[in-house]
Amino acid sequence: MRFFDRRLVMTMALTVLLAACGGSAGGAVSGDDMSLGKADAKVTVVEYASASCSHCASWNNEVFPAFKAKYIDTGRVRYVFREFLTPPVELASASFLMARCAGKDKYFPVIEAVFHNQAEMYQSGDMRGGLLRIAQSVGMSEKEFTQCISDDEALKALNDRVEKYQREADITATPTFVVNGKKLESGAATLVQLDAAIAEAEAAAK
Repeated sequence: MRFFDRRLVMTMALTVLLAACGGSAGGAVSGDDMSLGKADAKVTVVEYASASCSHCASWNNEVFPAFKAKYIDTGRVRYVFREFLTPPVELASASFLMARCAGKDKYFPVIEAVFHNQAEMYQSGDMRGGLLRIAQSVGMSEKEFTQCISDDEALKALNDRVEKYQREADITATPTFVVNGKKLESGAATLVQLDAAIAEAEAAAK
């Protein structure tokens, strides 16, 4: 089921394959970014991820809770989430638009809910229904949800951000992690790999 007019879906050719789901440096944190943790933390970890990427969902569901407890909640890391689009683009786009409409305080809970429900939505084929239930769980009506994911201006802004990440940060796959400007090997980084990269960044920042 289409979420919005196909003309509004990004037209650039994405070479991302969900089979691999995995892709220089991340740019400076901007007002468009969604982040968690202390703004003045010595280490910034940027994740480029797509709401429709199964490997991104696995990382969020299996690794992120331990990563958050160890680094974000303790103030050691500022975590920045940057939106990317992989097929099915409609699911990724609608998820991100919905999360931003929900507001900054609900953005990450919405994205987490999408990742936790992603497999079920794929199995049922009812992606719109799955997203609507998430939207309603954070207080959005069906009318508000429909208006949100049909917002031409917001979709263009999302597409522009993705194009910028491809052009300036050389992001071609998801998930991709960047630790203090140093890009890790593309793919769902393990906590051990992040431990090593963060330790190196902390040592360099002293």
